[in-house]
Amino acid sequence: MSVRIRLAKTGKKHQISYRIVACDSRAKRDGKFLEILGFYNPHKGANENFMINEGRLKNWVSKGARPTAAVVSILNNQNKKGSTHGRIFKTSD
Repeated sequence: MSVRIRLAKTGKKHQISYRIVACDSRAKRDGKFLEILGFYNPHKGANENFMINEGRLKNWVSKGARPTAAVVSILNNQNKKGSTHGRIFKTSD
């Protein structure tokens, strides 16, 4: 089973927010996931729009989970804003 760290849509029309989840790469976007790692809300202010469990994220990555390009982009953008969420990820895709 290949595990990916990706975004799962939540919320309602025109007010979409996302969960950052660890899931099987073959699962549907909003389908079954292994663990919720955090959330991302693009509609909130800069300090309120992002939260991630850094320890669990590092744990999944150490087990071989690969973050998607969207998750990498969010993590890198939050790091540039001064958020201390942990490591910056690079994908090989």
